[in-house]
Amino acid sequence: MSTPTDLRSRKRLATRQGISNAATRLFHEHGFDQVTVDQIAAAADVGRMTVFNHFPRKEDMFFDRDEEGRDALRQAIRERDAGIAPVEALRRLAHRLVAQNSPFVDFSAQSQGFIRTIEGSETLKARARAIRDELADVVARALAETADRQTPDTEAQLAAALLLAAWTVAFLNAHRIFGLTQDTAAAQKTFLSLVDRGCTGIAAALDGTPYV
Repeated sequence: MSTPTDLRSRKRLATRQGISNAATRLFHEHGFDQVTVDQIAAAADVGRMTVFNHFPRKEDMFFDRDEEGRDALRQAIRERDAGIAPVEALRRLAHRLVAQNSPFVDFSAQSQGFIRTIEGSETLKARARAIRDELADVVARALAETADRQTPDTEAQLAAALLLAAWTVAFLNAHRIFGLTQDTAAAQKTFLSLVDRGCTGIAAALDGTPYV
């Protein structure tokens, strides 16, 4: 995420981050459903309405990198190098995120707390499923756009659904491996291996389309 240059924007970003940090700490300590917005506001030293000005829903404070993730997917498709197919660009994005130690693919003791918090809340599990579906729609639209096709495009939808399914399986299994071994490298290897295999399957399923 780019850093705003004007003072007002920097202050707004700092306030948002402070709220997110306070909320995350409370969610991890007490569980998502046990924490109120008033408690978050008090911990962040802001008013209740300030919290809602930055985060319309409580779960948005937990999944606070959601929009950043959508931007990364769009950018990988739209700004890929000439000669690189869209699905291949997304496969390379996975490898790049791991190489950069991106928080999106963090397999660590800290990220285990993130997973446990989700597993302990039906609200967060439902929101995680909704985000996955929304990301599939983001990818499908970006794929269709890059191929100059009108949306909805069935083949773009298929490619996006398969891609998000592969990434989800890879992500969950990588966290499982870390939980068993406490080995970040092993978790990363699992993640990338499953993403690669998924993209190989997508290439076969979408052969003859502009997406592979």
